[in-house]
Amino acid sequence: MNNLKVGFSQVNINPSLGDPVAGYFVPRFGKGFLDDLTISTILLTCEETKIALISIDIVGFTKEFYKNVCEEIEKATNIPKENIFMSATHTHTGAFVTPDSTFSGDQKILEEYAEFVTSRLIESVAIAKQDIKPAKMGFITGYAPERVAYIRLYKMKDGTTMTCPPIDDPNIDHPLGELDQRVNVVRFDREDAPNIVLVNYGLHADTTNGELFSADWPHWLRVTLDKALDGVKCVFFNGAEGDVGSTNVHPTGGDMNDTDISFDNEMKSPGMARFVGRAIAGSVLQVYDKAEYIDVENIDILHKTIRVPSNMPKKHEIPLAKKYKELHESGRDDEIPFEAMELTTVVAEAIRICDLQNGPEFFEIELTGVKIGDIAMLGIPGEPFTDIGVQIKKAPGYKMIMPCSLTCGDMGYFPTKPAFDAGGYEARSSLYKPCIAEKIVKGSVELLESMK
Repeated sequence: MNNLKVGFSQVNINPSLGDPVAGYFVPRFGKGFLDDLTISTILLTCEETKIALISIDIVGFTKEFYKNVCEEIEKATNIPKENIFMSATHTHTGAFVTPDSTFSGDQKILEEYAEFVTSRLIESVAIAKQDIKPAKMGFITGYAPERVAYIRLYKMKDGTTMTCPPIDDPNIDHPLGELDQRVNVVRFDREDAPNIVLVNYGLHADTTNGELFSADWPHWLRVTLDKALDGVKCVFFNGAEGDVGSTNVHPTGGDMNDTDISFDNEMKSPGMARFVGRAIAGSVLQVYDKAEYIDVENIDILHKTIRVPSNMPKKHEIPLAKKYKELHESGRDDEIPFEAMELTTVVAEAIRICDLQNGPEFFEIELTGVKIGDIAMLGIPGEPFTDIGVQIKKAPGYKMIMPCSLTCGDMGYFPTKPAFDAGGYEARSSLYKPCIAEKIVKGSVELLESMK
């Protein structure tokens, strides 16, 4: 028996021109818009249970921001704060909603935008609540085409490890990891209302660069599907994307069409965002009409907290880290003896060392599971590497499992142990000991098991 009802809304969260652009370790200020930043909400109801699935076009948000938003949504809509599953699409050309060490200007700008986004989140859920319609759910898996995604952590021939090495660097040996090209597709067919397609795929939303606000390639995914599928609205939830980018370090043929090489060695441009978004949309279109429909008799959402040791520095690492951090914060990156992605790596590592020099010794990480009949979403509050998502998808008892990054908070990178052993930007900046991947997988599988 199918008991599912579904509501939908999409609202605009464009910041003001001149607001800081979030996503890099260099200051940027918005000079215009490539496209709109939005909040998309899917409200699921089944019997007395209501769960809000929210996708927001920002790079990330703190656990504190999430908790505050959930409390405000509960007051306004009576949807329990525990029943709110909120994910960032991870666009690197959005605005800040929480204080950040990469922005040293007037923090009031960030506070005002955070207040605006909070009010829009409340409105989005309230609108979706008024839009509730009976629905049936289908699901299917597609596959991303070539030239869209690449592991961005590489072993170099000289034995070093590098994230995003220069294009055609002769020192490149091989990538450290394997892609998961599965594109999870869930469709909600509603009575007398637009259908909704939920897309889950793990890939950094970092293909535009520059100082124009943009939702990056997820914008092109959404608008392409909205136009191609009559009466359908698309919502995107990013997957396990911590080590996945869109740059082919050995480009051939037309790979360089309508794109540039950015300061951090990656292929970035509005054209690149358009290509990636359309390509992923194409993988959805190939399978959309063949989704398997299943009854949804119940829905559920649960949270589980795991405890992970922090990556506290050794004493001898602190003096140099303080020097690099001070140089960076005073705008003197040219005095740090690195460039491009290597500069980003040492700056991020220095910030991590300084932040953790006095602890804490452990972090508590909250995982969030949503059960919709026989499929599940598993929210992780940070950027897990691809293999973490692959291992979580192996949990028994579900027809589909969708790992979702940057959900209910952003606590940084979650690399795998091989990545820690090798080094690179993500591992060197990570707040956690190398056991983090195993603990997330174990906690996620236990959480999913408890929801069956």
